[in-house]
Formats: sequence, C-alpha cells, structure tokens
Amino acid sequence: MSSPAKKRKRNGVDGSPQKTRSIESFFRGQAARQPEPQLQPQSEVTEQTLSDEALARKLQAEWDQEGSSGGSSSTKNQPVPTERETATSSCTPSIPADATPPAPVTPATPTKNTLSLQSSAGTEDSISLTVPFDQNPQTFDASTYATELRSQWASGGGDASYALLTRAFVLANSTTSRIKTVDTLVNFLRVLIEGDPSSLLPAVWLATNSISPPFDEVELGLGGSSISKALKKVYGLDSQSLKTLYDKHGDAGDVAFEAKKRQTFTLVKPKPLRIKGVYQSLLKIAMSKGSGSQETKQRIVDKLLQDTRGAEESRYIVRTLVQNLRIGAVKTTMLIALARAFLYSKPTGAVYEIRSQQELTRLKKEELAEIYNNAEEIVKASYARHPDYNDLVPCLMEIGVTEELLVRCGLALHIPLRPMLGSITRDLGDMLTKLQGRDFSCEYKYDGQRAQVHCDGKGKVSIFSRHLELMTEKYPDLVSIVPQIRGDGVSSFILEGEVVAVDQKTGDLQPFQTLTNRAKKNVEIGSITVNVCLFAFDLMYLNGESLLDRPFRERRELLRSLFLEIHNRFTWVKSIDATSADSEIVLEFFKGATDAKCEGIMVKALDNTIKENGKAESAQIINDATTISENIGQSNELSETAPAQSIKEKGTRRKALLSTYEPDKRLESWLKVKKDYSTSSETLDLIPVAGWHGQGRKAKWWSPILLAVRNPESGVLEAVTKCMSGFTDKFYQSNKDKYAERSPNVISRPSWVDYNGEPDVWFEPQEVWEMAFADITLSPTYPAAIGLVSEERGLSLRFPRFLKVREDKSIEEATTSDYLASLWRKQAERTKENDSHLYEQQEGLGFQ
Repeated sequence: MSSPAKKRKRNGVDGSPQKTRSIESFFRGQAARQPEPQLQPQSEVTEQTLSDEALARKLQAEWDQEGSSGGSSSTKNQPVPTERETATSSCTPSIPADATPPAPVTPATPTKNTLSLQSSAGTEDSISLTVPFDQNPQTFDASTYATELRSQWASGGGDASYALLTRAFVLANSTTSRIKTVDTLVNFLRVLIEGDPSSLLPAVWLATNSISPPFDEVELGLGGSSISKALKKVYGLDSQSLKTLYDKHGDAGDVAFEAKKRQTFTLVKPKPLRIKGVYQSLLKIAMSKGSGSQETKQRIVDKLLQDTRGAEESRYIVRTLVQNLRIGAVKTTMLIALARAFLYSKPTGAVYEIRSQQELTRLKKEELAEIYNNAEEIVKASYARHPDYNDLVPCLMEIGVTEELLVRCGLALHIPLRPMLGSITRDLGDMLTKLQGRDFSCEYKYDGQRAQVHCDGKGKVSIFSRHLELMTEKYPDLVSIVPQIRGDGVSSFILEGEVVAVDQKTGDLQPFQTLTNRAKKNVEIGSITVNVCLFAFDLMYLNGESLLDRPFRERRELLRSLFLEIHNRFTWVKSIDATSADSEIVLEFFKGATDAKCEGIMVKALDNTIKENGKAESAQIINDATTISENIGQSNELSETAPAQSIKEKGTRRKALLSTYEPDKRLESWLKVKKDYSTSSETLDLIPVAGWHGQGRKAKWWSPILLAVRNPESGVLEAVTKCMSGFTDKFYQSNKDKYAERSPNVISRPSWVDYNGEPDVWFEPQEVWEMAFADITLSPTYPAAIGLVSEERGLSLRFPRFLKVREDKSIEEATTSDYLASLWRKQAERTKENDSHLYEQQEGLGFQ
C-alpha cells in the first residue's frame, strides 16, 4: 500500500522516468510547465492539500494522542508511517521567513519513534568548519586537528565527515591564488592521512570531480530531471522558484545553497554525511542499470540532499552530482598536493620516513622548493605512466614519495599511459633552427585518431584514445589483426599509432570526418563500412619491459623489425631521416604530406646526442631557414638577426634534447609543423560560449559568436573575441539548429564564463573551433589572460576567422589563457625586433 506522501504530487513533480538531459534544460521553462492550481472545497481537507508543516503537525498530534491514551498497547494501532517518516527527509515549512513559528507540540510520554519538527540551525559540523586549511603547511598542525576530529568521528564509526571536504572546497573556491589552493589541499590531505587514511582515496576522487579513471567507463548518467526533482522535493521549491534561482545564479550548486539557507525546519535531524558514504553513493548511482534504475538513482540523490548539514554541503553535493566543482583543483594541482602532503605526514603504522615539520621549516626557500620539485616530479611521472588514483594513493600510503613509486605504480598493460605531446612550431624554418646539429625523423601527421594498443601474453587486446578512453569495441577489425602483426618472439607490447580511414581498394587516405561515421560501441566486423589502417609510430613496452627510457631511434627499430605489415590495414607512418642541413629534402617531404591530405609532419629527435659542427653549420642553418620560409609562401618572420643572436648567446654547446618517450609532456624533441601554420599567424582552439541575433541577411542566424579560452587553474572560460568571419551559410544554419533557443544546448547565464557583456543567448560549452587571426591585442573588454600580461586588461584577437570544428578535441584541450599570453609575448618580441631592424636600416640610409 502506497503512503500518503507518495500519492501527493507536490510542485508538479512527475515521478515517471525521463531521458537523461542537462540540468539547465530542466531549470529553463519550469514555470511554463507548472500546472494551474485546482480549487477544492474548504471542508475537504486531506493530507494531499496540507502544507508540509501542517501535515507534520497533524501527524505529530495523532502520535501524541495515541502515546498518551493508548500506553504500550498503542503501538499496534499506530498508523502506517509515511515516506516522510521512514526516510530521513527534510521539508520546508510553509511559513514566512521572518515569522516566529509556534513551538512544536511535545508528547507527554516520548516514544522511540516520535516525530517532531527539528530546527535546521546548529546542525553543521562546527569543528570542521573552523580548520584553517589555507595556512602554510610549514605552520599547519595536522596532528592536533586529526586527533580532535578523530574523537568527533568516533560516534559515527570513525569515518571522516563530508563537512571536512566541504571546508576544503570552500577555502579553495574563495581564493584566486594557486599557492593558497595547493596549500589548502595539502593540509586537508594531511589531516586525512593522519586522521582517517581510509577516506583519503574517496576524497581524492571527489576533489578531482570524478569517481574512476577515464578508461574505466564509470559514469553517473544523471539527467537534469533527477537534480531538479530532488531540489523541489527536499527543499520545497516550486517550478517558478527553481527557475528564478537558476536564472539569478546560473549554477545548480548555488541554487541548492540558496534553497538550503532558507530551510528552517526538518522532520528528522540530518545524519552526517561521510566522505566514503558520498563516494559510495556516487558509485551506486553509476552502477544502477536496467529496469527501475532511474527510481534507484533518484532515491540516492534525494537522500544525499536530505542529509546535508548546511548550505555549503548542499552546494558541493549538487556540484558533484552535475560534475562541475569549480574549485580550481585540476589534475596537476592534486598531484602536487599529494606529493607535498606525503612529505609532511604518513599514516599510522607506515614504515617509510618523512622529514619533521620543524626540519622543513628551518630550510631555506630554495632548499624547500627543490625538495618539493623532486617529490612532485616523482608523483607526476608515476601518474603519467599509470593514471589511476586507485593504485597511486595506496602506494603512496605504503611507501611514500620515493623512486620505488615509479616501479610499484608504473607502466602496466591495459592501463593507458598519458601520451607524449609535440610542441608547435611556426614553420619549417623555425623547426630547423630548434633542431640544428641533431639527427631527426620527419613523419607524416595523419588526419586520424591517435590510438594506444595494448596486448598481453594471453592475446587480450585493449585500444585507448589519446584521452585514455577505452575504444576496443569501436575497432574490432584492429583487434582481429593483432595476432597477424606480432612477429616471432613478441608476446606482449604497447604500441602507438594513428588510426586513419582508408579506401581498401585504392589505399587513398580519407579525412577525419569519414572516421567519425563509425559507431563507437557494439561494432560488428561484418557491418563495418568505414575501413581503417593503423599507422604505427612508436613502441613503449615489449615483452614485459618498458622502453620509455630508450632513444626514439632504438624504439622505432624494434617496432619495424619485430612487427609485420598488412596491406592497407597495418603499417608504419611514412618517414625520412634528416639533419638540419637537409632543408630541400625536408621541404619536399612536407609538400608530399600535405598533397597526401595529411595535416603536416611530425619531427622527432632520433638520439639524445648533439653534433657540434661549429659556426659554419649554424650560418648555413640560418640561410636554409630563410629559404624554406620563403618557399612555403609566407613572409620571412625569421630574420637573420634573431637566430644569430640566439646562437651567439647560447654558443655551439647546447643541452641535448631527450629522444626518450616522456608521458604527458610537451617537449621540443617532438615538433609538429601543420599546413595551417604556413599562414601569417598561429591558430587557436577556442570554445563558442554565446551568440547574438544577426543583422540583415544574417538575421535568422547567430552572428557574431562569442569565443573563449580556458583558464587551466580555475576552469573558468574567459571570453577572448567575437567572430563573424569564415562561416558558410550552411554552417550558420547547422549552428542555429544546434543552438536553438529551446534546446538543451542553450542555457541560462553560466557563472563559469567570464564576460561582462550581455549576449542574446548562452551556449552550453561543448565544442572547440579552430580560429585564425591577424594578431593579439590588449583589450579593456575581454578578460582572457587578465593578470598574465596586464593587471587591468585582457587579451583579444584582431580579425578572427573561423577555420573548422575540432571534432578531435574536447573543451579540456582548448587553448589556455597561459598559452595565449605566451603568444602575445612572442608577438611583442618580434615587433620590437622588427622595429629595431627597421630603425637600423633607416639610420644606415641617412634618415633621422
């Protein structure tokens, strides 16, 4: 029999399952869907027409009456508890905020399950809310706080409270200083290491806004309906109030914060949330599949919100559910915090040694920085080879930050390592200057999808994308050829290559857009219409041994000698070996790559050594660089003065570039030269975030469109320019269809986009556009990179022009504000050099 609470449909909440949609789509237009109130005779008062508080008081009175008249025998005849009684739910009373509510009726003889209104005031964790995590780790006393908190947690089983994590979130979110953010996380992690080590791993996952590594494919799968229903049910919001709050704040967490602040009474005092409990709840949500899963997820979401103590807990629970914490704790920040935390603290019973806080305090600033850097490099290197906190954190708790970490938590089969990345060069001349005196390999840069292929001794195959996502199901045809490409003596390996769509009959390369037409899951070999070829270019692991520290020349030789080609299905990237003196050969190879519909070329140092051929070769390199710049049709930005000065300053003895494989690093031992870079400027990968109604012929489309760069520290998207050039009518139409005004892709003003203007429509940030431009300028209007080149002005682009949608990139890979600032500085240096050169020419001609 269903309870009265289940029969009552408050605030128009529909209990039927819905398809997963973004939360913004449910906040938008809620008022329009709110049903008209139905008038009922005043005499017909039922539980369905009572307000939450009136219902609670009515039930309280019934219980009091039975408790006083029925004695012990009254238990048998008590009414069936409603859902509001059995669940630890909380409701907002229908009384004015400034009114003094009447005191709840107190039973003469209290019973075990007596229902009463509980004040929501004073339910927060007062101890956790005062821990000064943002102190300098050298002065923060983690042991004292851990001892005090441990005694508080004992009543709840000893697990660390979620309030402690919330405190760290609040402090991290309240500062723009990266140092303060790191210190806050370091001290928070130290308290857990010493107070409750079992909660450390769940806390790391929650603080990094995830619940599993990217290759594990564990997703919450929550739609906006689940969040909006929970907010309305738990906090008594109606549809109009929900929409009003979201329109004002633009963030679901801020909506929960405001709603929780207004709540004055609950039916049952919240049970304190625990860090482990919240993490386990998220896993249950992710694991709920099949029939009834939406109802199960909804109950978990409701329960999490019901058990929050205080507005800040509500804010961060909701932000966690929508997977947008916005505390500035990106991956690098967390790895730095972990490294430093384990320098200061260790779990009870751990045998590795740490330096005392007093000893670290006495160190000079430079000495402490060196210790920090060494620890951070070890942790970062371990994570780059084995990007899974489920393995990294337990290893740190057992052995601390030692070199052994790279062995215990290093390269492993079926766990993708983070790929090595190439640096961008302006042109071939720039590339030859950087690699002067070195042997290097030039490879075609294919227009496909980067793939990392793992195979163990039993023949199990895993294929991962450059984002570490598992895509084995997408390429069953590649899996099927692995037994055929392994040569004699090859048992296990990890190799890397580019998956390219290829015409099996002609061998012609097809564009990346063709490759995107393949399904991503449950692909059957017989149903494949887009055939692919894997062009291998590196070998990182062979027969149980890591090859990361071997030179590229050796890794490539092993790859080509131990594996077998299959026509149009598996082969090597096309390449040539050259030196900086082979300018004409390199130029012809570059032209051949672009003619073959490749993006350009990759240039890689073959060895860790450098040839020292003296000034004569340096002068020849300058001439060759000038010639190549002219041959590829661009103005010669590489003046003879600049390279000569560089060579004079650095001398002929230069530090060798590493030809080893460096996971998750972008080094100049790998350089990419793309055909798009032969234009007069760089290209940027920007995120479209808003638009305006067009004028004249473009009135039916969005034009111009606002674009943004990504701040890598805070996660905020910073507006950089408007663009209305480079779009075709067909693109304009498809873009208007995608960002239709009532679609889920159009949202209320988001708080995570930094822009002071008022666009006609805000886009859900979800794609990356490649943009060309003339130059970068200081701007009082756009906030991009503000503080990096000027305290008062940001950066903007002159004459931005749309090139294409980067379907191969996520918004996390968009151009950062740091990179934009570095381009501006380079531009300023080139301008200064050109002005100086022009002045010298004028002076030589006698002009004053």
